[in-house]
Amino acid sequence: MKIGFIGDIVGKPGRVMLESNLRKIRQTYGLDVVVANGENATHGFGLSAQNAQELLKYGVDMITGGNHSWDKKEIIPLLASLPILRPLNYPDGVAGSGVGFLHVKGEKIAILNVMGHFSMPMVENPFITIKKAVEDLHEEGVKTILIDFHAEATSEKRAMHMMLKGKVSAIMGTHTHVGTDDLIIEEGTCYVSDVGLSGCRDNVIGMDKDAPLKRFLTGLPASLEIPKKCKKILQMVICEICDGKCINAFKLRVYDDKEEFFIQKAFCE
Repeated sequence: MKIGFIGDIVGKPGRVMLESNLRKIRQTYGLDVVVANGENATHGFGLSAQNAQELLKYGVDMITGGNHSWDKKEIIPLLASLPILRPLNYPDGVAGSGVGFLHVKGEKIAILNVMGHFSMPMVENPFITIKKAVEDLHEEGVKTILIDFHAEATSEKRAMHMMLKGKVSAIMGTHTHVGTDDLIIEEGTCYVSDVGLSGCRDNVIGMDKDAPLKRFLTGLPASLEIPKKCKKILQMVICEICDGKCINAFKLRVYDDKEEFFIQKAFCE
């Protein structure tokens, strides 16, 4: 089984890159499942109902979220009917679910979405929450488990890998929008601290540079905006899973102004 995971989709530029490239990628690499983080897909903040339907139409099978999951109130009722996750470690009673299931080639696979603690909204302990969830899935006989860990701190993400390596198929870091170069397969678990954004690549984490520079130079507030024109990128990790273990993985980068794909192969311990 081959699973593709797309990092944070940031605004229209990110959606355009999926529309232009995802079907070709699925066909070229024979992907069975595509999961994408969509919490920034609408103007960089949240996910609208229309944009959710667009991502699913482009070839995304499951959409994950994070701290911006609640920015567009219209999406909340759809969490029960569309394949959209919000972080698992929100308290009981919050709308939606942090665990989603897909059936591929006769196998039940689980996608989990969890959010970190450092510099994030108040949620339950991600380590305790995900540990219990994975144990429950093992008891149910689910072997293929993919986690989107939406967190600011690379230390949290790395610690999560240390706790779960050999117990899940993949841990994909999201949230910082900056792709890291630590793609690894260890004890059958694929891990990367951050997949990186899909959207504008020539500004500041997908946003026009003017507002961040004003903030850093003056300390004054400024509204972040998606650039009207920019150079774009699509970033994703493709994992090959066999009997719940990752046996091969690579990072794929697609640029809007270059024809070839750029690939980084995972290091196997």
